[in-house]
Amino acid sequence: MFRRRKGAPAAVTTPIPGTEQPEREELARPKGPWDLADTEVSDEDPDLVDLGGLLVRARPGMELRLQVDEQRGDVVAVMLVAEDGAVELRAFAAPRNESIWDDIRREIGAEATRRGGTATEQQGEFGAELRLAVPVQTSDGQQGTQTSRVVGVSAPRWLLRGTFLGRPAQEPDPDGLLESAFRDVVVRRGEGPMAPRTQIPLQFPPGAEQDHPA
Repeated sequence: MFRRRKGAPAAVTTPIPGTEQPEREELARPKGPWDLADTEVSDEDPDLVDLGGLLVRARPGMELRLQVDEQRGDVVAVMLVAEDGAVELRAFAAPRNESIWDDIRREIGAEATRRGGTATEQQGEFGAELRLAVPVQTSDGQQGTQTSRVVGVSAPRWLLRGTFLGRPAQEPDPDGLLESAFRDVVVRRGEGPMAPRTQIPLQFPPGAEQDHPA
């Protein structure tokens, strides 16, 4: 189920100073994603693929790919791919008792608008989320539009961002394969100090063969 995907990290806009955010009790995740530090799950589960800062549960019909910065050789994102779409996963450090999702959501929407697209905020299974439509150039050189749905789940000390593509971006299904896989994700934040918005490091799973550019 493992495949390496080449690519540079997505652009990150300049942070906007935070405002008052929800207290810790508002950051509950009764259905996941999970926090390894809270012993909500065990990293000894044989169905979990260990990617460092994220642990992903293997599921039939789903392929796991890693997006790698070729210059540094670092894993920068995890992609879960199914027949009808995909979801990209990135996790970031956050303050213990605050959510950074409101600010990040505004920045993502502003970046989509700057690129000539649209950003619509809506409520979904994971709370406030964005529906984006951004102009892109297709592989055959034609102009097209990429639709995505960006969700964020906050916990004490981390934020997990999921970007859904394909059918799950346009027709959300709480019981769908990719939505269920997103809820199964386990975040390993670690105990060391990290500045808010710093991406939690990822790695290749143990025993995985790494491709090297020719």
